[in-house]
Formats: sequence, C-alpha cells, structure tokens
Amino acid sequence: MFRFIARRLLETIPVLFIIVTATFFMVRFVPGGPFDGEKATTPEIRHNLEAYYGLNLPLHQQYLNYLDRVVLHGDLGRSTKYASRTVNEIIADKLPASVELGLLSLTVALVLGLAAGILAAVKRNTFLDYAASAFAMTGICVPTFVLGPLLVLVFAIHLGWFSASGWYGWTDRVLPSLTLGVVYAAYVARLTRGGMLEVLNQDYIRTARAKGASELRVIFRHALRGGLLPVVSFLGPATAGILTGSFVIETIFQIPGLGREFVNSAFNRDYTLVLGTVILYAVLIVGLNLVVDVVQVWLNPKLKFE
Repeated sequence: MFRFIARRLLETIPVLFIIVTATFFMVRFVPGGPFDGEKATTPEIRHNLEAYYGLNLPLHQQYLNYLDRVVLHGDLGRSTKYASRTVNEIIADKLPASVELGLLSLTVALVLGLAAGILAAVKRNTFLDYAASAFAMTGICVPTFVLGPLLVLVFAIHLGWFSASGWYGWTDRVLPSLTLGVVYAAYVARLTRGGMLEVLNQDYIRTARAKGASELRVIFRHALRGGLLPVVSFLGPATAGILTGSFVIETIFQIPGLGREFVNSAFNRDYTLVLGTVILYAVLIVGLNLVVDVVQVWLNPKLKFE
C-alpha cells in the first residue's frame, strides 16, 4: 500500500507542473493587466508597481522566479489586488467556508443519492423506482444556476424559512448545500441503483437469502459494499465538480469563500491569486482522487495495490 501511494504521489508531480505552467502563461496572455483599473495611472506609478511585483522582468524569468518561490518556499506571492495581503493569507481566510460548503454538499449528495438509489433497486419497477429515477433525471438536467434562484424564491422569499445569502448561521448553509448537493445526488442515485441491481442478482445474494438472512441484512451487509463501487469511482470527479461548482454557488449566495474570491481575481487580473487558487484546487483534486483509489481497493478485494 505504501508503494502504491508513493508511486501515485510521484505521478502527480508532472501533472501539477503542467497545470502550474499552463495556468501561468494563460493568465499572462489574457488581454489587460492587474493595474488596468478605472483610474488611469501614470507611467511612473505603473513602472514602480510592475517592479514591485516583478512584472517588469522577462516572462521566462517571472516564471522561473514563481516556481522557485512556490516549490522551495511554499510562497504563492502577494496579491496585486490586495497589496497588503499575501495569497497564502487570503487562501487561509477564505478556504474554510469553501471546505464547509463542499463537505455539506457532499453529505447531501451521498445521503439523498444513496437512499434514492437503494430504494429504487430494492423496489425495482415500482412507483418508488420510477419516482427515484425521475428525481435523478431532474437533478441531472437542472443546472445549479437555475436551481439556486428557484430555491431562494420558494424557501427564502416566499416561505422565509432560510436565508438567501451570507454565511453566518445554519439557515445560511441550507440552500447553498442543497443547490450544490442535489445535482450530484442525482448521479449518485443512478449509480447506486445500477450497482445494487447488478449485485442483487449475484449467487451469493441468493445464497444469503436461502440461509434465512433478513432482507435488511442482505441489503446492507452483503449487497451494499459491492453496490457502492460505482459510487466510489464517481466520488473523484464528483468532488472536483463540487469544488469547481462552488464558484457559481458562492457567487449566487454571496458566500465569502475561495471560489467567489477566485472569480473576482479573474476579473481583476490578479495573477498571483488566480495561480494560487488553481494550485490549491489541483492539489486537493489529486489528493482526493488518491483517497478514492485506496477506498476502491478496500471495498473490492479483487483489486490490488499495484
């Protein structure tokens, strides 16, 4: 297992290198710059600002200096929008809200998706199966930027049960988590149903029933572990989708998270903040995919740490 994890970590090095390199040059080739604001700056002020941030150097030298700071010192640089703050400080301040939103959304996705998928598989070709399938198709077809305002309109404006924006109390967390979680709950439900139906037709399930095992024991003790394999495989890209989907959700619900800060940094041409956020999300996605691979092997004894 140690060799498996070590090899996967080594494989991530070129992936992260490509991501950092591509992002660095892409943001530099975008029209405009961090100092092209509404107020015009004099050539002298612009020259001093570019010298302060090292933007007056040749592009290849800027790239090498950035790699040196990130790799050797873990320094993501200083924000060009917030001159008094470093990117490390901004990420440390904004990341907790995004992580909490992601965990809550993932919990919603797993709870609703697993419940609907298991129920649909056990009650195959019944009304419950059709209802769960309809829920899954609706969740897949309705995008978050449509579902979010609809939930706000119904539950925040008309019913007044929850808050429409902010991130202060538990009422602020319900609608954003539901908006982001329901979409992925639909995928989880379909995958769980398919995985459970395949497992429930296996010989060892019929053997367990023949031995007098209760239906609950057959489902949760024997069938669920194998039925969850497609869901576990999906958790890697699902987590990536939840992380990137938080950009839209945080903007809709005015959540002070890193996703919203990333969107603002792109508009502000804040090179260092864009790069720092991309690097962080890339590391998180790669790490979570590694965790998913380990869990897959644990759930399926046929797989090995190779």
